[in-house]
Amino acid sequence: MSKDDIRRIVIEEIANIAPDTEPGAIDPGSDIREALDLDSMDVLNIIIALHTRLRVDIPEADYPLLLTIAGATDYLAAKLAG
Repeated sequence: MSKDDIRRIVIEEIANIAPDTEPGAIDPGSDIREALDLDSMDVLNIIIALHTRLRVDIPEADYPLLLTIAGATDYLAAKLAG
C-alpha cells in the first residue's frame, strides 16, 4: 500500500468520525485536535478506526505519533511495511 493510499485512508477515517470537518483541507503537519476542534474521544475513535481498517496494532504510547495526518501516514506506512 502506498503512502498516498494510507493518507487517503487516514483522511477518510477522520471524516467518518468528524463528518462536519474537512480534514483534507488542513496542513498535514497540523495537530488534528486543534485544526479540526476534536476532543480526546474523537481522536481515540480515529485511532481505533485506523487499527480496525488497516489491521495495525497501535500501542497507547504511540498515540501522539498519530496526531497529524503526516505523522499518522508515516507511522502507519512503517507499521505496514515492517
